[in-house]
Amino acid sequence: MNILSLRRNTPRAVIWFIDLLIVLGSVILAYLLRFNFDIPASESKPFAVLIPWILAVRGISFLISRTHAGLIRYTSTADGLRVMITLVIGSVVLGLTNVITWFTMHWFMIPTTIILLEFLITTVGMILFRTTVKIAWLEFQNPGGQRVDVIIYGAGEEGINAKHVMDHDAATRYKVIAFIDEDKGKQYKKLERVDIFPPSKLEPLLKDRTIAQLILAYHPVDPAYRQELVDLCLRYNTKVLAVPPAIAWVNGKLSFSQIRQVNIEDLLERDVIELDTDDIRQYLNNKVVMITGAAGSIGSEIVRQVAGFVPARMILIDSAETPLNSLELECKASIKDISIDFILGNVCNVLRMRSLFEQFKPQIVFHAAAYKHVPVQEAHPGEAVFTNVHGTRVMADLSMEFGVKKFIMISTDKAVNPTSVMGASKRIAEIYCQSMNRLERTSFITTRFGNVLGSNGSVIPLFRQQIEKGGPVTVTHPEVIRYFMTIPEACRLVLEAGALGKGGEIFIFDMGKPVKIIDLAKRMIQLSGLEAGKDIQIVFTGMRPGEKLYEELLNLQENTLPTHHPLIMIAKVREQDPEQVRSEIEALVELTSHCDDTELVRRMKQIVPEYKSQNSVYEALDK
Repeated sequence: MNILSLRRNTPRAVIWFIDLLIVLGSVILAYLLRFNFDIPASESKPFAVLIPWILAVRGISFLISRTHAGLIRYTSTADGLRVMITLVIGSVVLGLTNVITWFTMHWFMIPTTIILLEFLITTVGMILFRTTVKIAWLEFQNPGGQRVDVIIYGAGEEGINAKHVMDHDAATRYKVIAFIDEDKGKQYKKLERVDIFPPSKLEPLLKDRTIAQLILAYHPVDPAYRQELVDLCLRYNTKVLAVPPAIAWVNGKLSFSQIRQVNIEDLLERDVIELDTDDIRQYLNNKVVMITGAAGSIGSEIVRQVAGFVPARMILIDSAETPLNSLELECKASIKDISIDFILGNVCNVLRMRSLFEQFKPQIVFHAAAYKHVPVQEAHPGEAVFTNVHGTRVMADLSMEFGVKKFIMISTDKAVNPTSVMGASKRIAEIYCQSMNRLERTSFITTRFGNVLGSNGSVIPLFRQQIEKGGPVTVTHPEVIRYFMTIPEACRLVLEAGALGKGGEIFIFDMGKPVKIIDLAKRMIQLSGLEAGKDIQIVFTGMRPGEKLYEELLNLQENTLPTHHPLIMIAKVREQDPEQVRSEIEALVELTSHCDDTELVRRMKQIVPEYKSQNSVYEALDK
């Protein structure tokens, strides 16, 4: 028998036949043990009837329970339990046979001791057969025995399943050498012949042995503690992987492909944000909700979260055809019982947007449509103003005209003391929405937050691509810092702010601690199992047009008011006259058709006096 033949799955009929041979051998051995290896002639006479009957009972029970149907080389504890239960049921049938033969013929067909001995021997034989095949398979897959060591953090259901996956996926050549668990009741015991240690023993294990991977199979892991674990493992060149929560397993089963490497998004996450779901449900449930920029990274997550509060209808608008199509496919597969309309259109098209308001009569509008790439908008200020300012004005005006209850605008920290065309355009959009709120027809609410992990244009996907290509990783400046927030938590806070807002507020979110981009790059390189400066080079490219070293969440002249949510505050900004704002913005938008970028930016600086350009040709306007 060669390795190639072992790689093929053994036919189920062969497994079933081998199991019956084990049963036959067990019956004979049971008789030999029962009669001290000297079976009387009187006891051997019934063999012609007895043995076929036992084989028939066992064979039929094996077929019904399909003990032969699984892949023997992937035998698990669950398979062993199924074998035992099947044998117990078969033994009960054999015992009932004795009852029947006694009442009909006053004769025990099978001695009770034989039934018990056969059950024990068959159980051991079948499980031993399966275990032997599994071990042989693993040895053939890895003849040198060079299996790398793995530690699993968490000795619960997820940890056990992770071990089974490691045992079954022979090609990975992993050997689980320890469990780590915080439960004192489990510590210093064994789980499937593997020792369970407290967290204090993790570093000695990493230090004394070469551990290839630590698998996090415990939920929830506190984000701060997870960072400590990752830092500890990285010091010993140990990769960190994570098992998804059981609810995310495909068909309730964990597969090796689902165990993924811990990434930078996991390390920058904070504790789960608790929402006032009752208030959110009150303003979203059974309402007609319109979302612009719905196919973008922020917009699509708002779609998912709004759907959880069961609105009567969702109107999803985006000008990007392919992302909108992808969103439609996703929604049709995952969102049921909600009427959803997917609209390909541009928020700057007044007639198109008016027709949508007339047709659907939305009650809540989330306005996420915007241009947001700072260097691109610095080169095309007319497009930035037309989309970010005029597009917002179109949606805001129509919302007032058609009696929308709440208009929630998604803004950015780049609107605070802006240094770029993009940031200034978003600040002007904020000013317009806030001034329109004074007309008291629609509640205009603005939400302002920093960089969102994994969003389109985020630095993290760029770094990931550069690392995959072998570098270099490009960083603009060694002192650049940014605030980061995950897409889901940013959108949760948007929904919460929408519930909190009465109108006119600019809500700012607690973005946590700022992160140095150079540190972010080094961490991502480490998480990839590489070393910055050795395997991957980091190159400084210089600040891009419109960029600044750090972002702010508040203007220097602003202050904040707390809300009932500890991560949400209200920025107090100066109020402006609606008519004056409307007039200034009308004139600004008119300039976009004149193709005079310098005059356009000059007018933007008049509307937003704190707008001071950096690394830009428009710095000359500030002198």
